[in-house]
Amino acid sequence: MTVRDDYLARIGALIRDARQHSGLTQAELATELKTSQSAINRIEKGQQNLTLDMLARIGSALDSELVSVGTSGPSHLRVAGGTTLSGTIDVKSSKNAGVALLCASLLNAGTTILRKVARIEEVNRLLEVLTSIGVKATWLNDENDLELIVPAHLDLAAMDADAARRTRSIIMFLGPLMHRYDDFELPYAGGCDLGTRTVEPHMTALRPFGLKVVATEGSYHATAAVGVGPERPIVLTERGDTVTENALLAAARYDGVTVIRNASPNYMVQDLCFFLQKLGVGIEGIGTTTLRITGATEINRDVEYAPSEDPIEAMSLIAAAIVTKSSITVRRVPIEFMEIELALLEEMGFQYDRSPEYAAENGETRLVDITTYESRLHAPIDKIHPMPFPGLNIDNLPFFAVIAATAEGQTMLHDWVYENRAIYLTELNKLGAQVKLLDPHRVLIEGPTHWSGAELICPPALRPAVVILLAMLAAKGTSVLRSVYVINRGYEDLAERLNALGAQIETFRDI
Repeated sequence: MTVRDDYLARIGALIRDARQHSGLTQAELATELKTSQSAINRIEKGQQNLTLDMLARIGSALDSELVSVGTSGPSHLRVAGGTTLSGTIDVKSSKNAGVALLCASLLNAGTTILRKVARIEEVNRLLEVLTSIGVKATWLNDENDLELIVPAHLDLAAMDADAARRTRSIIMFLGPLMHRYDDFELPYAGGCDLGTRTVEPHMTALRPFGLKVVATEGSYHATAAVGVGPERPIVLTERGDTVTENALLAAARYDGVTVIRNASPNYMVQDLCFFLQKLGVGIEGIGTTTLRITGATEINRDVEYAPSEDPIEAMSLIAAAIVTKSSITVRRVPIEFMEIELALLEEMGFQYDRSPEYAAENGETRLVDITTYESRLHAPIDKIHPMPFPGLNIDNLPFFAVIAATAEGQTMLHDWVYENRAIYLTELNKLGAQVKLLDPHRVLIEGPTHWSGAELICPPALRPAVVILLAMLAAKGTSVLRSVYVINRGYEDLAERLNALGAQIETFRDI
């Protein structure tokens, strides 16, 4: 096939899918375009030359941006749904632990090697920031082992501001940088569009170390007082993961003992604690809400560390099996951070087996293998809501929307943390679900759902975006999920890995 023929075939496939999404027959589209059905048939088979004018007319007739012109731009996913998954898949390392450890590497004057780092857009953005200020970052092999060497002097003036603004994780530079500079700036953080999230909880954690931050136009201006430390325990007003991590990073090089109360004991915080211990920082109370940190004023160690597996990805894969009524084995599930979710799923009728526990490569996190079975689910008795660890993980809550949509009965989800994430779950209605938004935090879901394919634009929030992709796996017909950068920000090769289980997901860009 020539390049020209390949383009015509791709254009034809786009037009065919867009027409089917619009519910038009070839004859109806032909009437709309004042041409013949045979011409439409040739176009869809890639056997007809097309002018830009005709492309524009087809796009207008189908009310679809699928038929657009250009060689670059956002990537999209085309999903042939209704397939059953089978096989085995390993959970990859934690995205949230990975970004915390990248920030923590700034504390170390020695060489840091992180094993099996999630190679996702969020990590890429942080690496762009780190390398722009002088950090040497080297991918060592196909296993995604990453070597980091931090210079004695960082060139903060050369920071890649565009990359920094595309990740909220940049806020975790505050803790490490305050030990190196008494005056510096960080660009405003970005990330998922989940509503207003201010720097103030971080200030509660960092003010006792002498850090002051003023929000200027587009940047946080930070000033640090040398040698200042907390005179009493730090009580976090928000049991947030990144807030706790920032406090840990500040305490790691403070010459004294820091006590943090109402600390998050979540998975990424535990990974950070285990890593800091390897750097020589003393930490007591890992896994609890009270941490006692004995800092090390100088950190210069050559260390290797493997972040543990991601419980949110594990939940994504289990949800994929549930909604497609499939039996798969999900290996390397961090069970300590999935027990509430699995207990709730059991209550709803989920059937599965789990292996004996074994240790992750960090030597600390407990893993199991989960084998799922086709299950007939019913709605839970009570509403589903997240809680700080050891409760149901806040990031796992959206997956219960697509699961509840497959269950018999009414399920209420209460997403009390984010003021506008629940609304994205109503996008499932375009695929056939019955999701009613009760208020900015609560949705009522009526199941079971007879899923049908549709074309949707990806929500700007990571987990709801993946939830829609999972529903498309279950939906009969072809679905299209457009502009999936947000998924790539948090998942590595998700479409390809689901395809290895039998899914039919094609990545494409506008022609």
